Amino acid sequence: MDDLSSTRRTWHALAEHLLAGDLQRRTGRIGLRVTPGGFGQPEITGDAGRRRIRIDGPHVVFLDGDVERWHTPATAAEAAHLVGADLGAPTGTYETQTTLDPTAELRIEPAAASALSTWFGLVARSLEAVRHRCADAAPSIVQLWPEHFDVACTISEVNLGGSPGDDAHPEPYLYVGPWSPRTGPFWNEPWGASLGWEHVTDEDAAIRFLLDGLREADALG
Repeated sequence: MDDLSSTRRTWHALAEHLLAGDLQRRTGRIGLRVTPGGFGQPEITGDAGRRRIRIDGPHVVFLDGDVERWHTPATAAEAAHLVGADLGAPTGTYETQTTLDPTAELRIEPAAASALSTWFGLVARSLEAVRHRCADAAPSIVQLWPEHFDVACTISEVNLGGSPGDDAHPEPYLYVGPWSPRTGPFWNEPWGASLGWEHVTDEDAAIRFLLDGLREADALG
């Protein structure tokens, strides 16, 4: 549990202060993506060619043109230097949820990182399956949002997603969050409904929970 929490906090800080901040300064956007081994920026193209920063376990992976360069930095300051980025969270979009000491040792435990990346992958695939079933509702794309550090999309004014854990939920969980409050036995959170990862045995279980949430929110039409 300690390794999972410390790795999650480190990943979250890197998502805000390295990846999302760099992405906003280059493109004006902040939405990240689930990528192999973790998460990363969408690919950026421009006069300098292709570029992307992503996190794969303890590694910071930098796409430079058609080449990926793998680094295992000791600190966030070293990571930023290696990928040619400035540290600093996005500005003017949300209140930063993490703090980052640029010179502190990055605490990323490989087994915990693997568990979290597996969770992110399951959530992303499940959301894509739900989006496919609800294509007529014009679902938003699946993104990893740096402020909450969750993988999510929106369908018919209902937020659907999966978190790697937070202060209120120390372990990963799925969630359904209607924009307008709902009542009833399905809704076990003040803001909607959650399902802990111990109950998410596979993608089918995740898809079932997410679709049940849309039905309970009367969002399936």
